[in-house]
Amino acid sequence: MFYTRNIKFIKGMTEMNSIVVYSKNNCMQCKMTKKYLKEHNVNFVERNINDQPEYLDDLKAQGFQSVPIVMNENINPIVGFRPDSLKELID
Repeated sequence: MFYTRNIKFIKGMTEMNSIVVYSKNNCMQCKMTKKYLKEHNVNFVERNINDQPEYLDDLKAQGFQSVPIVMNENINPIVGFRPDSLKELID
């Protein structure tokens, strides 16, 4: 799923060009996404919507209905475990 509308970055980004993974507990696709990024030495910040529920409303307001969501200002958001799309993040 690719978005052509402007996706705003959610408050709490640590720096420009940061990769942020929105996840939740007991989510196999979230675990697979984080594992893939770690195996390819891609640094990211995790935002767990169970531990940090303030992000859930922001995600819903942007039309997202599931996690994981991988965001970076240089790419369209990646929803779900998408190794084909995650390749874009590997240096």
